Amino acid sequence: MQVCGPIFMEKPMTPFIQVVTTVADRGQAEQLAGILLEQRLAACVQLAPCNSFYHWQGAIEQSEEMVCTIKSRRDLFPELCRVIQANHPYQVPEILASPVVAGAESYLNWMEQELKPPQSE
Repeated sequence: MQVCGPIFMEKPMTPFIQVVTTVADRGQAEQLAGILLEQRLAACVQLAPCNSFYHWQGAIEQSEEMVCTIKSRRDLFPELCRVIQANHPYQVPEILASPVVAGAESYLNWMEQELKPPQSE
């Protein structure tokens, strides 16, 4: 029984990525999500609260933040990264991309339709 429909696994990896960044509050997260969606650098941005513990300027810090999980495509990462940095409130924003190695074909097709088209070379 297939639980989530056809799975895209023809190639070792899809062209898609998930990018994670954190911001201080929901307002900042919603603003960043809106910018990324409007520019079609993201098909979806999920927001969730988290508690972060980290080293900063010689001390161990803790803060409540919002995690933004951004669904995008590898070729859009340089532009996505620039837009995040230009609109991010932190001096050193977390911007980490992970490959999407497989996924439900219908979801990946939907992502492709919602993202900015690939630039032809």
